[in-house]
Amino acid sequence: MSLSQAAWKAEQAIGHNDNAITAQDVTNPGLNREKWGDPTETMKALCWMGKNNVQMVDTPKPKIIEPRDVILKVTGSTVCGSDLHLLHGSVVEMQKGDILGHEFCGIVESKGAEVTNLDIGQRVVASFQIACGDCYYCAQKLSSQCERTNSNTIEKGMYGGNTAGMFGYSHFTGGFAGGQAEYVRVPLGDVNLLKLPDDVPDEKGLYLSDVVCTSWNCVVDTGVKEGDVVAIWGAGPIGQMCADFSFMNGAKRVIMIDQNWRLDFVKSKYPKVELVDFSKLSNTKGVVNRLKEMVDGRGPDVALECVAGEYPKSIAHKLEMAAGLETDSPEILNEMIESVRNYGRVGITGVYVGFTNHFNIGSLMERGIRFIGNGQAPVHLYWHELLKKIQSGEIDPLKMVTHRVRVEDLDKVYAKFDARADGMQKVYVETKFSAPPCKGSPALTTY
Repeated sequence: MSLSQAAWKAEQAIGHNDNAITAQDVTNPGLNREKWGDPTETMKALCWMGKNNVQMVDTPKPKIIEPRDVILKVTGSTVCGSDLHLLHGSVVEMQKGDILGHEFCGIVESKGAEVTNLDIGQRVVASFQIACGDCYYCAQKLSSQCERTNSNTIEKGMYGGNTAGMFGYSHFTGGFAGGQAEYVRVPLGDVNLLKLPDDVPDEKGLYLSDVVCTSWNCVVDTGVKEGDVVAIWGAGPIGQMCADFSFMNGAKRVIMIDQNWRLDFVKSKYPKVELVDFSKLSNTKGVVNRLKEMVDGRGPDVALECVAGEYPKSIAHKLEMAAGLETDSPEILNEMIESVRNYGRVGITGVYVGFTNHFNIGSLMERGIRFIGNGQAPVHLYWHELLKKIQSGEIDPLKMVTHRVRVEDLDKVYAKFDARADGMQKVYVETKFSAPPCKGSPALTTY
């Protein structure tokens, strides 16, 4: 049994809190077909089967179990870098058979009796978090911190409070089946689905579910403003969107830190972005020194973390993580703190799940660095505004999309994505319900 599975067993033994207003731990209709699944119909879905093991399975189609539920025919989903944390076992409380996927769009197939704002057949995109719409945080559109959709006791104990429930992201965040499937149940669907207009194809609207809102939140929450020099760690889809959004919010320069072909991809799509290949720098302070050299000897005004804490560089942190002495490496965080100018700002959007050692709190305090945990992005706060920017052409999510794939190939796609093979950045996952590809969509790749 992996640590992730053991943590789920511990949560079961402890028991949940009583704050949630929607059913918890419904991670696959096949785990309790009588209560959660259609008695006759099945669907294809991508399931976590153990550490570093995901498989395509046939499982019952979900059915309505609560009056605010919506069942979607999934027309598009994707794979996120944070899905790899589940694959690797970095995020705890996984159960064999959990359906993954927190970014998806689709067509309303059926709905509960209390859903009055959506019609059968409407195209919609889901927010990756599940919000109630009424609590203290939801009233402020801070949907990722909803108080009534995740009753996990261990999460509350570790963090001092619960986040919202999230699709396809372990029992730690409520235990909800994800959208890397042909159908998905959306709890509280009257709140957590946004209608897509006819002039926004699924290949663009899909990314409002997470990556577009998350990148926007990273930039505006960290306070990027006119004239700033912004350094971004990570050249994946989040980093790319953060580069675009930094310029949109007035940054005069953007510098991106990563390695290999990912930097070549960024250069081809975002020619204004300056690049630093950390793999070609010789010492542990190489990135810090290079950024100081590039920016007046002081360093950037803003640093944005778009990687995650599960990727240690040094042998020391690899050993500490392997021994369970820390869950996340602070190396990128320390680089960021040391790189920015005095009174600079550091924003953390990459996933950090627990605890870290050797964090440079001295530099943070003595130099007045503003250290900002951006949190899981509150999608509801931004998605109406960002939809309009997609409609106007100001934002084009297809810039980051490299592959169009089939849902039945998702287990192979995970392997490619994890290995950073085939130049894979962001994918669009089609199903049997998907419309023909829109203009600008990559050609279909099959595995």
